[in-house]
Amino acid sequence: KKLFVVVAFLSAGYFANAQEVGIRFGDVTGNNDVAVDAVFGTGKFSRIHADVSFGDGVGVEALWDFLYKPLGGEAFDWYLGVGPSAYFGDDFLFGVSGEAGLEYHFNGVPIAVGIDWRPTFWIVEDTDFHAGGFGINARYVF
Repeated sequence: KKLFVVVAFLSAGYFANAQEVGIRFGDVTGNNDVAVDAVFGTGKFSRIHADVSFGDGVGVEALWDFLYKPLGGEAFDWYLGVGPSAYFGDDFLFGVSGEAGLEYHFNGVPIAVGIDWRPTFWIVEDTDFHAGGFGINARYVF
């Protein structure tokens, strides 16, 4: 419980400086649940895409999208990234997740919606590959 409180407070401080904040539905850290989803810009074509998920346990991901490019216009973007993932529940899991996604930014409305796929290679506790990390997200753009 103490670890959960520490993670929650650190996450709240981290998400307070986000450029986009919203929610992600789907498979987050191998646990079908809901996540607080945030994006932090790190350059013109890169960003940090972070999630804190709640379900049977708590999952945390901080993925660096090293390719973040417009797709044929201003509204659609695609991205590829990689980063650490952790799951705190009955078991502790730590690994590396990849990310491939597509998102749409509405003109005149500060909303972004997207879909992504996050395969994860778990290293700690059990060595396993999880390929089913599909999700849908909606974020408010500041």
